Amino acid sequence: MKHIVILVFCFFSTIVFSQNDTLFDEANALYNDGKYAEAIDKYETILDSGQHSAELYFNLGNANYKLNNIAPSIYYYEKALLLNPEDKDIKNNLVGYAQNMTIDAIDNVPQVGFNRIVNNIVNSFSTDTWAKIAVIGVVIFVVLFLLYHFSYATSKKRVAFVISLSSLFLACFSVAMAFQKQSLDKKDNPAIVFAQESRVKSEANNSSEEVFRLHEGTKVQVLETYEDWKKIQLSDKSTGWIPSKDIKILKTF
Repeated sequence: MKHIVILVFCFFSTIVFSQNDTLFDEANALYNDGKYAEAIDKYETILDSGQHSAELYFNLGNANYKLNNIAPSIYYYEKALLLNPEDKDIKNNLVGYAQNMTIDAIDNVPQVGFNRIVNNIVNSFSTDTWAKIAVIGVVIFVVLFLLYHFSYATSKKRVAFVISLSSLFLACFSVAMAFQKQSLDKKDNPAIVFAQESRVKSEANNSSEEVFRLHEGTKVQVLETYEDWKKIQLSDKSTGWIPSKDIKILKTF
């Protein structure tokens, strides 16, 4: 019975993927004909089926950009970049075109000192890559420690001992970096403002003082949630509370 269920699931999955490929080709054809709104409808139909890809989000960003839809174009470019961080076309369209349509000019406060150095090292690799480096370090340590233990030549024992300790240090360091990277990734919760204009408050209620206003397309970091409000932080470290309906979280797929 279990095998039948798996076969049925695979059969329907194949049908869905086939249909989505057809829709994707149709959407691309509409885009090439300048029918951007119709192309968006077909791209979104693919999203509704649960299929996500950097290429799909990139094309959605392009179609929305053609229609001057500021927030959606930036939102989809950013999502494409999350799935494919090294893609130069995505970066170029996001930074070179879409972000130029936004109104808000917010300074970027760079990290300085020791924190900057540590974060640069941590962000050099993903959590999984740091974990793999740690495993490799442990394996090398075990092999060389055994070589040190069973070797009779003094020179070999010395070399094996030094390299094994270095490998153990690398493994421990990589484990620490993996945990730090995981912690940073959990804290990283970006969102895009979708409201044409949103009044950011000092507290999570409408009667509190307005601290600043944001406009569509601005990227923010979500720090916490309270009822229908989200506390956000800008790149200049300014904070405030914004209605949840005014933004869309990027890491929601």
